[in-house]
Amino acid sequence: MSVRNLEALFQPASVALIGASDREASLGSVVLRNLRADGFQGRVWPVNRRHSSVGGAPAWRDVESLPQVPDLAVICTPAETVPGLIAALGRKGTRAAIVMSAGLKQATSADGRSLEQAMLDAARPYLLRILGPNCIGALVPGIGLNASFAPGNALPGKLAFVTQSGALATAMLDWANSRGIGFSHFISLGDSADVDFGDVIDYLASDPGTRAILMYMESVKSARKFMSAARAAARNKPVIVVKAGRAPDGARAAASHTGALAGSDAVFDAAVRRAGMLRVDTLESLFDAAETLTHVRRWHGERLAVLTNGGGAGVLAADALALGGGTLAVPGEDTLHALNQCLPVTWSHGNPVDIIGDAPVNRYADALKVLLAAPEIDGVLFIHAPTAIVPAGDIAAACLPLIQASAKPVLTCWLGGVVVAAARQSTAAAGIASYSTPERAAAAWLQLATYARNQQALQQLPTAALEDFTPDRELARSLLDEALRDGREWLGDAQAQALLRAYGIPTVETVRTRDVEEAVAAAGRIGYPVALKIISPEIIHKSDVGGVALDLASEQALRLAAGKMQQQVLRLLPQARIHGFTVQAMAHRPGAHELIVGITSDPVFGPVMLLGQGGVAVELHKNHAVALPPLNARLAGDMVASSRLAPLLGGYRGRAPADEPALLATLLKVSQMACDLAWLAELDINPLLVDEHGVLALDSRVRLRPVVAGEPSRLAIRPYPLALEEHVQVKSQDVLLRPIRPEDGQRLMAFYAGASPADMRLRFFMARREVPHSELARYSQIDYDREMTFVAIAPQAGGEPVMVAEARAVCDPDNLTAEFAIQVATDWQGRGLGRLLMDKLLRYLREHGTSEVVGQCLPENAGMAALARQLGFDVTAGTSQETVAMRFVLR
Repeated sequence: MSVRNLEALFQPASVALIGASDREASLGSVVLRNLRADGFQGRVWPVNRRHSSVGGAPAWRDVESLPQVPDLAVICTPAETVPGLIAALGRKGTRAAIVMSAGLKQATSADGRSLEQAMLDAARPYLLRILGPNCIGALVPGIGLNASFAPGNALPGKLAFVTQSGALATAMLDWANSRGIGFSHFISLGDSADVDFGDVIDYLASDPGTRAILMYMESVKSARKFMSAARAAARNKPVIVVKAGRAPDGARAAASHTGALAGSDAVFDAAVRRAGMLRVDTLESLFDAAETLTHVRRWHGERLAVLTNGGGAGVLAADALALGGGTLAVPGEDTLHALNQCLPVTWSHGNPVDIIGDAPVNRYADALKVLLAAPEIDGVLFIHAPTAIVPAGDIAAACLPLIQASAKPVLTCWLGGVVVAAARQSTAAAGIASYSTPERAAAAWLQLATYARNQQALQQLPTAALEDFTPDRELARSLLDEALRDGREWLGDAQAQALLRAYGIPTVETVRTRDVEEAVAAAGRIGYPVALKIISPEIIHKSDVGGVALDLASEQALRLAAGKMQQQVLRLLPQARIHGFTVQAMAHRPGAHELIVGITSDPVFGPVMLLGQGGVAVELHKNHAVALPPLNARLAGDMVASSRLAPLLGGYRGRAPADEPALLATLLKVSQMACDLAWLAELDINPLLVDEHGVLALDSRVRLRPVVAGEPSRLAIRPYPLALEEHVQVKSQDVLLRPIRPEDGQRLMAFYAGASPADMRLRFFMARREVPHSELARYSQIDYDREMTFVAIAPQAGGEPVMVAEARAVCDPDNLTAEFAIQVATDWQGRGLGRLLMDKLLRYLREHGTSEVVGQCLPENAGMAALARQLGFDVTAGTSQETVAMRFVLR
């Protein structure tokens, strides 16, 4: 991940166009015309090796002859020339280039490298950033930059649009211009050999001129980089994505049920939710969502009221809301009474609130006031169909101030064309979201609801879970190592069940036997009835070939089942090698729900978890959910909710509710397996029985993958770094120093609440009585790839351990500079705890490859300045003279 030198790409003061041309309709002539036509105030230098002038202005023969170092170069020459040009630009001092040339990925250089790789190798020594190749370029309307071959410029605005498709980019630009939609940036990534979605998201996230980031995606190159950038950006502004390719092609080849159900598109959906982004289905919805998310007030909830002067329009909105899974508000008695006071007796007396077609201005305003004041209503959709009774402009003049003053979100829909055009213009000028049809307005409300749910994942303070749970990692790894040494891709039933028990997941007693006689002996020890299953490396789904027999109540029944099983396998799979049988105790849990919990490997996002309805017909069920590990308690709960299993597990028709905490604990343990065991390629626990007595894994399948030494983690989100925990002695008291966890939100709240006003001012540079919930979530749910917070946890007599200090560092996307902050509880100051935490933080950052650590403190914070000097920081007056600057070089 890197934003280094992207300012040269998107904020250049000068541009060299290599391949500039006078030839009509050539790439070089179109780009030159665009660079000169749209108000760019910087220098533009055409480069053409044959002509001394291009476009009526001087041209330069090559890069070396340019009069100055260009910030940005745009390359429009054949693919084979690109690596050499990049090298020349790097030597010249240029730090960004847009490569429009195509074919670099397919063609090779003389030494056998692809031209794309040769281009990247040429750029690397100079840290020269490349947009493309095979892209249409970039437009930054705010500075008049049109470094593209698009047919026209973009209008200035606050939306950034990033796309992988060049053809789509030109079409979208024309579409947006026809609708008056403006952009802060309009970027075509092309093949994204260097600059990719992660880099651009990082750059745009901190751009003050960008209000929302819109993306058209076809693929993700680096999942962890993408997720880190998206999670950071989504905390600051809406990130909205359309992704092509919904067909789960990869799922068809999966060997496990989990892999078959967790198709690639479902995994991408899970990534979007986890990052707090919003995914929409169409390009039109992309801009509707941007309109909604950047104009609508703070979210209150999903209950929508529809106010309309036409019954048909209201019904269309209500139908669209219901079909999309939305919630129509139910007006309370007080609300109905208030509406009765201001509406004619013929009004609809329900939601949608139809105020009748002859409604004058005051009827709109009065009804709107009632709905905005109703506590059982979270938002309002305001619909107006034109009538001859009163001009739409008058209604807008009366109602728009009410909407602007409302704390609740209000969407508007002005039906019609010319007659309501002035009302639409007034609505846009007032910064209020507006839509052309009731259906689009309802869809926008559903987008708001989805976005709010995704954002809540970034704002949660999950409760602690599995505090006393420690898996037997050594046993688990030995089971997997043994199987891999033996060349086995799949664990046997007994080993798979042993693996689950190592992670605290209850299983039935399972014994592996070599033949029928051993199976009979094992069944005698276990006790009848038992289940018998065939063991063969060629048979994964045993029930498909008659390889499973249940409820065998006697030795005779077992022998008969074993013989029949062998004959059946021989007939259906004569090539299958039979290595024996697995004997399992039969679990009698009448009424238990059969679920599936599993792990699969996505080619982009790595390990993925699945929860759904299980059993032999698992792939026929639609109730399942996909999530990226690692999970916390809240994310595990969200997974159950999104699986649509909650009503089933809640109990019905005299059936007792299932033990949901046991299911959540199982999800967390499976998540821990995904984080701990890189050898796991796929895991199925199917069925996992769940009832009021807890959970029980009846059957499981585990597929392995070899792991190369030094192989980077495949997890898209870095899990909790357990290895960084350590115990230290502080004045003879044992204190745990460890990275912060998402579950520490409540501890962090108590830590800040217990600090003195003076300590809070020194920490936050201002007086504050409490830290807002959103900040607590951000401080406790950190991205371990980009930041680190070490906390000190001390035991407390008669209670839970408490947080007594924190030291945090946030790195820039290039990991060049980390900004630190530290706070120690008042009662613990002067004991050396701050020094211990800072030593640990600096060691970590050095090992992490960070170049320098910087920080600031108030001049009166003499203790912090003294500690910094002891640690080796350079401590000087800050630029504002109101702070003290601290800097420590790590390498």
